[in-house]
Amino acid sequence: MPAAFNTKSDLGPVLIACCLAMLAVGDNSTAIMAGLPEMKASLQLGPAEVEWVVNAYLLTAAIFIIVGGGAADRLGARRSSIAGIVLFALASLIIALAPAGFVVVGARALQGLGAAFAVAGTLAALTEAAPDSRRAEAIGAWTGFLMLGFSIGPLVGGAVTHYAGWRFIFWLNVAAMVPAALMLLRHPGAQGGRTISMDWMGLGILAVFMVTLISGLQALAHIRVHPQAAMVPLALAVIAFGGLIWTETRRRQPLVDFGLFSNRSFAIAAGLLFLVMFDIMTLLLYYNLFAQSAGGPGMSAVAAGLSLLPLSVALFAFARAAPSIGMRIGVRRMLTGGSLLLALGCAIIWSSFQIEARFALLMPGLFVAGAGIALTYASAPRLGLATLPQSQAGKGSGLLNSCSFLGGTVGVTFGGIVFALTGFPGVLVLVGVSALASAVLCFRLHVD
Repeated sequence: MPAAFNTKSDLGPVLIACCLAMLAVGDNSTAIMAGLPEMKASLQLGPAEVEWVVNAYLLTAAIFIIVGGGAADRLGARRSSIAGIVLFALASLIIALAPAGFVVVGARALQGLGAAFAVAGTLAALTEAAPDSRRAEAIGAWTGFLMLGFSIGPLVGGAVTHYAGWRFIFWLNVAAMVPAALMLLRHPGAQGGRTISMDWMGLGILAVFMVTLISGLQALAHIRVHPQAAMVPLALAVIAFGGLIWTETRRRQPLVDFGLFSNRSFAIAAGLLFLVMFDIMTLLLYYNLFAQSAGGPGMSAVAAGLSLLPLSVALFAFARAAPSIGMRIGVRRMLTGGSLLLALGCAIIWSSFQIEARFALLMPGLFVAGAGIALTYASAPRLGLATLPQSQAGKGSGLLNSCSFLGGTVGVTFGGIVFALTGFPGVLVLVGVSALASAVLCFRLHVD
């Protein structure tokens, strides 16, 4: 067998490349939050543009993450990964050089497309490259580096923004992605062997549904003045969702397989991932905007990043500990406890802003919230995929990731409305209510 196609002999470099790429994707998801206040000032972004800087990435990833899994089958997992990594690096370069806000928004959408292919492709590449005896270890490393990037992002973003400016956050993405792509190019693996028809109609309707939904939700902030600006896109979203169900339930190979949601564990896992990404993106974005504002604590970017260190530590530590905790106390108890911990953390953080010695409560509150987020985020995907047959694992993973990204963009949008009306305390209430909704979902699980 030629070396280029010996997928089991080059696990080392493939593992390094995939983990490096996931470290960059995870860091990018949260590091930008610390840099947004400075980006807002330097590019003169309005509130809606700030939301779209975040939402363009999440929304595009939500739409295309399912396509990314199919691309790994058609093109080959490593080739699909390379395409996603290169797109991500190119988009990061454009953002680092962007002269205006609309360029940043467009490039963030391109970043989301790259992330969709990179996330799905690298996971498939590791599954392909690892022998059976090391597959769980390899996937665990992949998940660990994604969570590591996610957890260190606020600190890295704050420090980089403070000392080098917000643009350098995206130069770091380029520095991480280029060697990852080069390593995979040296070990391209086998070409894709499966021919799968692309459901272009399903993709188009899915995109219309998600874009009109977010546009309509954003317009709710001005519904008293311009009611049609919210009602028209929301009505289109409802129509598009109905059309999506109608078309996808009649296709032999649908892009969105609604039949998977008839599985109770899968449906609950999708709901939990939607809500937990709703929580983490809303909490991080509006905490940073509040912490660095004149009306808030007035922290610098690096101080805001450092203040989130308890949350970062909890995210990484409890994500790693989640499997063993689940084995000891049961998955349902752990997920319920994680949701309640997040709600408790929000209550503690809210209380910290009511006293003078705010950091005495803020730090424990952020740690508790991070623990709750990590337990849910690390466990829900395994819960959702555990009861699916192997033939449906790829499609199920894509749907779970899509629900997660959509939850993030809905959270950012709702959070923007609440933040404008009530400030950061109102955002904490919103996240707390979402966490309690997650706990209610967990009670419906039929697992121990």
